[in-house]
Amino acid sequence: LRFEALANPDLAAVAGAACITITIDKDASILTIEDNGIGMNDRDLVDALGTIANSGTRAYLEKLKPQDPGSANSSDGNEEKEGETGAGQPAANLIGQFGIGFYSAFMVADTVDVLSRKVGDTQGWKWSSEGKGEYTLAETSADDAPAAGTRVVLHMREDAREFLETWKLESIARQYSGSITIPVQLYEKPGAEAKELTDGSALWTRSKNDISEDEYKEFYREISRQFDEPDATIHWRAEGRHEYTVVAFVPGSRPMDLFDPARKGRSRLYVRRVLITDDADVLPGWLRFVRVVVDSADMPLNVSREMVQKTPVFAAIQKAVTNRVLQELKKLAKDEPEKFNKIWDNFGAVLKEGLYEDFERRDQLYEIARFATTTSGDTKRTLAEYVKDLRPNQTAIYYIVGDDAKRLASSPQIEGFKKRGMEVLILSDPVDSFWVSNALGFDGKPFKSATQGAVDLKDIPLTEAPETPEEEPSAAANVAAFVAFAKQTLEGEVEDVRITDRLADSPACIVAPETGMDRRLERLLAEHGKSGAASKPVLELNPGHDLVKGLADTLARQGDTSMLTDAVWLLFDESKLMDGEQPADMAAFARRLFGLMTRAVG
Repeated sequence: LRFEALANPDLAAVAGAACITITIDKDASILTIEDNGIGMNDRDLVDALGTIANSGTRAYLEKLKPQDPGSANSSDGNEEKEGETGAGQPAANLIGQFGIGFYSAFMVADTVDVLSRKVGDTQGWKWSSEGKGEYTLAETSADDAPAAGTRVVLHMREDAREFLETWKLESIARQYSGSITIPVQLYEKPGAEAKELTDGSALWTRSKNDISEDEYKEFYREISRQFDEPDATIHWRAEGRHEYTVVAFVPGSRPMDLFDPARKGRSRLYVRRVLITDDADVLPGWLRFVRVVVDSADMPLNVSREMVQKTPVFAAIQKAVTNRVLQELKKLAKDEPEKFNKIWDNFGAVLKEGLYEDFERRDQLYEIARFATTTSGDTKRTLAEYVKDLRPNQTAIYYIVGDDAKRLASSPQIEGFKKRGMEVLILSDPVDSFWVSNALGFDGKPFKSATQGAVDLKDIPLTEAPETPEEEPSAAANVAAFVAFAKQTLEGEVEDVRITDRLADSPACIVAPETGMDRRLERLLAEHGKSGAASKPVLELNPGHDLVKGLADTLARQGDTSMLTDAVWLLFDESKLMDGEQPADMAAFARRLFGLMTRAVG
């Protein structure tokens, strides 16, 4: 109607403010939807509604194309750009080009009546059908037909009465039509006061300078269904090869479905302000906590929601939006570290999934990643800060993986690192075992597990000089003999028994072999039935510990080998307990422990 009014001044007075109204009549089981647009005459109704797949929209677009008298497909030798109408608007800007959408009304209605009067006509028309292949078309009185526009009357089926509930219609209208350019009003019953459901505007179409912080917060709560406040708001418009507008929010608290196994985000995809889906895969799984609205001007409206998400345009938008969100997080980490630290506390475990899945953006994620370490206390450190504070002769970034950060911080495997002032990353999120096992390194320094393989810390100076005198050669020989005895005792249970400088205060610990998986990852996979036979651990002994030296001296004096055998097993089982595992034979463990206590009091 607005377009026709430009060419016909007589219609300008009729083309007032566009509006769509919805009226509920529960008593009569009728739902009415009406507009004040251009309306239809009898010929339009036959063509548009009486013929399946005959599209009035498509015919309208064809009519808009300028025609040359000499050719049906040319306009003074200037061809239209593909996808544009003679009015300069994209053809896909109008829905209804397939001519079948109207018939979905019969999914909820036994009978559908369409009353319409074309602008400028005195006569109104009524089209009616039960959706069984036949329809009737008749003139209708001026009182029954709209003054101008179209009224669709749905006589609801008994099993579709939920669509006569106010809350249901409000929800549908706001969700799917909340951003279209035409306001929508609801009448809860005939003669009631109108209730405005939508105002014909979309927040993301406005300039950022015209949107208040409170408006952003209200919009965030609407799309996220959360009552917190966003920690970050990102709003931009992309122009160039593809045109689209994006509003993204980083929640101030963890969504309830953050760790849903489906790992789905909650991104809304609009095409020219018409909602396509509120479950679009705009962002990768490791950014699923970000709430996003994308409105594209380039994607077609007349394809299924699934097909829209498989178009090259959508793929380009996915990549660009992901890069922009990550760029904004990096900027926030640099300019507002306190605010970013809160975001990392809430969503760091999810962002670290990208270290495992997104090789292309791994280096950017390394820049913003924060880690608890053995020297950081209650704060978290970046990898750049870790590398900057490397100890002399330290060539790797060391880490320890497990379930409990406090237990990891007191693990015997990192005692030697602490004595030398070496920082160790404490990785206690489930995803840590996966990404760190595939990580190549950062800033030229490889990642190395503090609980796997042998470590040589002798070249890294202690922070304090040792107080113990230099060990006698005979004592070293005794320890070597005890190591051999322990290896023989535990044959079949361990891959090796060896001395180490990894320990400082504890007598023993177990570590993973040099090759294969970290023990934490191995256990995690075993819990999900995705691991083969478990690898045998390595038992490491502290040659400077009084217990190890005492056991070695006892063996040298040809003491009670049965007691020494029990002691070796107890060292092994205690080491497993310290590593978060249980002894393979709890009854034997208890028997040996009670036997040792009996000897002590005897």
